[in-house]
Formats: sequence, structure tokens, C-alpha cells
Amino acid sequence: MKSYWMRYSSCCLLFGIVSLPTARAWIELPPHSSAAPQGITTGHCSGRTKSSALAASSPSFSKSTAKSICFFDDSDFAGQVGDWPYQASDLNRLDNSADDQFYAEPRFVTHIDEGAIASLTSFYENELQQLQKQQDGAPLDILDLCSSWISHFPQTNNDNDLQYGRVVGLGMNEKELAANSQLTEFVVQDLNDNPSLSQFEDNSFDVICNVVSVDYLTQPRPMFQEMHRILKPGGVALMSFSNRCFPTKAVAMWLQADDIGRLTIVASYFHYAATWKTIEALDLKGDPLPTPKRPKASDILSNPAVGWAWM
Repeated sequence: MKSYWMRYSSCCLLFGIVSLPTARAWIELPPHSSAAPQGITTGHCSGRTKSSALAASSPSFSKSTAKSICFFDDSDFAGQVGDWPYQASDLNRLDNSADDQFYAEPRFVTHIDEGAIASLTSFYENELQQLQKQQDGAPLDILDLCSSWISHFPQTNNDNDLQYGRVVGLGMNEKELAANSQLTEFVVQDLNDNPSLSQFEDNSFDVICNVVSVDYLTQPRPMFQEMHRILKPGGVALMSFSNRCFPTKAVAMWLQADDIGRLTIVASYFHYAATWKTIEALDLKGDPLPTPKRPKASDILSNPAVGWAWM
């Protein structure tokens, strides 16, 4: 196994391309303060060439740049495609109660900060523009797995010339999905109870994305196999993940792993599930924010939180 170095990140993304699919992963999004960096790690797989991911941009953050961290190849994994190295204990959770109970009430919140969202959206915009050009400008069909009330897709406008075709959200809460204005349709489904995507035909989507939910999948092998099946040749699968989670619902090996370990876990899901063109890890980050002014001792004494925020 090769060793790779990563800075601490709060959000990551891995993506795979089908044709053979390619996979890439990114880390480190712009910090929301100089002392508390927020990151994103993205993975990309391509083979038949499939990959996907999107996010909403914020004008207060600069566009991100993607820096390649590494490519994963067969030599990075102990087993071959079709093997499965994980046991039930690796995918166990502190709370194994039915997920439909946990997600019964809608949560109209974001699970990564504005800087991470902006960087992810900016990356998606660039990625989708390139993919659409490769397809001679045809509208992109997208599947947003573990979807919610917002999908972080870039808005279509005259500047980016993006066109969306079918945009399907698959998630746990009907009210959240119904509130997502970027979806053309949605499906309520618990992927841990039923990881099949049999409602979709082979080669249905140009892009499949999953934002900060891959750590909750208890049946990742059939899930990633299904992703590969329904991606069109040349399509892309994008998995983004964060160091934030609901710890009672994340799988055991995720909680036990560091950033490099989590990146490798997601890359292994791609590798063991199907044959992808590439699996790549990328670092997504915007311009650093200015360092805040050092507080005076009197400010810290009157409000200790100021001191902690600056550290």
C-alpha cells in the first residue's frame, strides 16, 4: 500500500468514471476561519467513464482549485475486483435501529459549512462543464443519492452553459426531497434496507453523486455495483464525505479511521465493486481567508470565546 499525506479536512469527495470508470478524491475546502480549516476530499472514478457531484456556490467565497493527491490502482488493494475484505463488524453501527425512524422528521440544515459548499459547487461546475462538452453539449442526467432539500448543484446560466436533463433525488425524507427545487423527480428509499436501484435501467445517468452520506452505507458493495450499472459510458460517480457525521449512524470502521483511512475506505468500495477507468484523490480548496486580528488580553478576559476562536 502506498502512503499518502493529507491535511485535516472536514469534507472529502471521491468520484469514479465508468467507460472504464475513474475515481478521484479531494480534500481541504476553504476554512471558515484561519484557525479552524474546513476541507473537502473528493474521489473520482472513471472507466466505462462515470462520475458525478454538484454544490451551490456562494459569492462570498472564491472558486476552488482541484489538486491531485493520488491515483489508486490495483496494487493499492489486497484483493481483486469482486473480492470483499470487510466483515459485518466493520459495517456495524452504534445505532442499528431502522433508519426510517431516525430520518422521519425533516432536517432543513446543511451538514458542511458555506466554504465547503462553495468549493464543492465550484468543482462540480467545472467537472460538469467538461463532461457536457465531451457529450457535444447534451443535457446531463443526474442521480443524487442520499439526497435532501438541497443538492449543491451549480445553477444553470449563460456563463456556464450547463444544461440538466433528468435530475433524480433518492433520499429518506419525503418533505426534504419535495422541497428540493433542483430535482425533476424523487424517490423515497432506504438504501441500507434496499440497496437495489432496479427502478433505473442500465446506462441511465451521466452523473451520480452522494454528498456526506457514504459513511452511513451498511451495504456499500451492492450500492457501488448498482452505481456502475446505471452510469452511462463516460459517466462519473462522485462521493463527497466529511469529518462531521452522526456518529451513532456511521459504520464502525469509519469512526475508527483517520482522514487517509476514510479516503482509502471509499476508494476500496469503488475498487472491489466494479472495474473503473481510474480512481483519483483530489484536494479542493479556495483562496485562504485572511488571518483575523489577534485579540487583546482584555477582550479575552471579557469574552473567553474570542480567544478560543482565534487559536
